[in-house]
Amino acid sequence: LPVHAVNAKRLLPHQPSVEGGDPAPDDLDSPAIEAAALAIPTPEAERALQKGIWERPTSRSASAPYQAPKDGATVLRFDILLAHIMPPDGEDVKIKRYVVYELTVSQDGETPDTQPTKIERRYTDFRELYLGLKRQHPAELANKYFPAKVLMGNFKSELIGERSAAFEAFLTYVAGQSKLRDSEDFLRFLQHDELSRACQFLDERRHENAIPILENCFRLLNKIYMNRSRPVLLILCRLVAACTSSPVPHHAAERWALLALNRFDTLCDIDLLPLYIPLLHTCAHLWWQRGLDQKLITDRLTDMSKKGINTANTDSLMQAIHKLDPRTETI
Repeated sequence: LPVHAVNAKRLLPHQPSVEGGDPAPDDLDSPAIEAAALAIPTPEAERALQKGIWERPTSRSASAPYQAPKDGATVLRFDILLAHIMPPDGEDVKIKRYVVYELTVSQDGETPDTQPTKIERRYTDFRELYLGLKRQHPAELANKYFPAKVLMGNFKSELIGERSAAFEAFLTYVAGQSKLRDSEDFLRFLQHDELSRACQFLDERRHENAIPILENCFRLLNKIYMNRSRPVLLILCRLVAACTSSPVPHHAAERWALLALNRFDTLCDIDLLPLYIPLLHTCAHLWWQRGLDQKLITDRLTDMSKKGINTANTDSLMQAIHKLDPRTETI
C-alpha cells in the first residue's frame, strides 16, 4: 500500500496498489496498513473524533523525501486522510448520523501532484460501487475484500481507519483494471453527486456556483482517464458551455475553451464529433466577445464545410451535450 503523504484540506460543504490493491483479509495485517490506518490513536486523535473529525495518524515515513516513479511514469493515488461525522453534534438530531470520507486523488510524477482533487463520499457510496461492479464483472471482483456493514461502532477511530485503508486499496485496484475503470458504475461514483449539483445550478442560471464544481469534476476525471476520452471531453465541454452561457463570459472561459479546442483537434471518436461544431461556434462567439482573432476557428469551419460536413448546426453546445448525456440542466 502506498505511503499516504498528501496533505489534506477540509472541504467546504459546497466545494466540491498496485496488483491486488484491494486487500484480501490477510493483507489487513500488513505493516503498511498497520502504520497508516490501524495504529492505536493518541488521546489527541480521540478528542478530535469526539468533535466529529477523524484524521489519519501520521506515520514515520510521511516526512521522508519524495521518491518519484521510475522511467518518467505517473502514479495515480487515492488517499483518505480525513473524515467527519455528519450532521455535527447539536445539529438536526432527527437525522441519523453518518461518516463522510474525504477522498483525495492525485497523479504523482517527477514531483508530487500540486493540485490533488478532493471529493466526499459515504460508506454507502463505496458499497454501491462495489456491488455494482461485482454484478457486472464478477470475475474481476472475485475474492476482493470490501469492509462489511457493522451494526455498532461506526464512529470508532479504528473502524474509520480500517475502512479508509480498504477504500483506498479498492479504488486503486479498480482504476488499474480497464474493464472496471471504464465502467458506468465507476464513472457514476466519481462524478454523479457533483455533476447533479452543478447541473441544478445551471438549471437555476447560477453559473458562478456551477463552474467551480465542474472544474473540480474535470480535474478529477482528467487524472483517471485519457485526455481525449469520452468522460473527460464531455465534462470539459459542459464546463465551456457553463462559462459561456451568461451574457458576460466567465473569466476562465477562454482558458477552458482553448483546452477543449486542443483536445478535439485530433479526435477520432465519431460519437463525440457532434460536439465539435457547436464547440467551434461557441469559441468563435467567445473570441468575438473578447476581441480576439477568429480566423483559425472560422477557417476550420470553412474547411469542414468544403468536405461536405454540415457546419450550420443550430444546436447550442449545451444542447449537443444534452443529446449525448442528458442531465437536469435547461437547454
